[in-house]
Amino acid sequence: MGFGRKLGRATAAGVAAAAGAAPDLDIFIGSATDPLVAVEYHRHFTHALPLAPLGAAVVVGILALYRPWRERWRGNFVAVWGCALVAWISHCLLDAATSYGTLLLWPLTDRRYGWDVVAVVDPVVTLPLAVGLVVALWRGQRAAAGVGLAVAASYLTLGVVQQGRAVGAQAAVAASRGHLPERIEVMPTLGNLIVWRALYVWEGKIYADRIRVGLTGEATVRAGWALARVREEDLTTAERARDRQRSFARLVWFCDGWVARSPVDAGVLGDMRYSLSTEAFDPIWGIRFTPPGEVAEVAWVNRSPDRRISFGETWSEWRGLDTRFVAVPGTTRSRSW
Repeated sequence: MGFGRKLGRATAAGVAAAAGAAPDLDIFIGSATDPLVAVEYHRHFTHALPLAPLGAAVVVGILALYRPWRERWRGNFVAVWGCALVAWISHCLLDAATSYGTLLLWPLTDRRYGWDVVAVVDPVVTLPLAVGLVVALWRGQRAAAGVGLAVAASYLTLGVVQQGRAVGAQAAVAASRGHLPERIEVMPTLGNLIVWRALYVWEGKIYADRIRVGLTGEATVRAGWALARVREEDLTTAERARDRQRSFARLVWFCDGWVARSPVDAGVLGDMRYSLSTEAFDPIWGIRFTPPGEVAEVAWVNRSPDRRISFGETWSEWRGLDTRFVAVPGTTRSRSW
């Protein structure tokens, strides 16, 4: 809003839109002989905060190639760059709020930050921001953009609270089984902060459950399944022989260690954070080592188009009507909201 007053609404919105979208140009990075390159470089250096000033400068430089804009911005290039920088950084931070993993501090570290506050796709974050911006530009009402931002920020804050409750519930579930988890990760499911996918590691196995934390009442759990966590020494002889480009280690890095074999296809090493089914582990993506002689040593298995979501089942879960959810040991049954 401040940049709109200085640069004009149209200029500020246009620059911010370009800079806000630019980090995702990394989707064009890939390799015909190594499918993991595309996975590694999505949300990589283009999403790194130390490089954001440079990225914003590149966007402004490209836009300034158009002479009328360059002339209009004369004397205000610092403000234009600042507008682009804020938009670029906001993109990176919002991506890090999801569970996918973002290299926020590269090249200082190659750690993938995923705060698990909101799902990778959640319209409650994007719609208020989009509607507020459109109304602000169309009607000239800056307050609309502020309202959209406040709604999105409040939802993210609620995500932090709900995540804390879900983590506590998963710890209680593990304790009821006599487990002392080596690590826990709890992630919101698609488009909501009510039902969470919860993982923990105990004695070489990954345990997956669905945790429901309504806006009122205690948490409930729908017990899932357990699969052996795959480490490098667990690869077959044939897989180790093919692993010349450290494909398995790169997959583990991408998945933050949550790697297991698909129960329906043992050749697929999948990311256990995401499943096509709520009934059992059915990985959305992962890798399969190819036979000797193939150019690429692994094939990237991406089954995202096969994902089918039952609205009836999802709505039942959200409302607390799914009888497969039971009280977390030591708590009372959650009330619906």
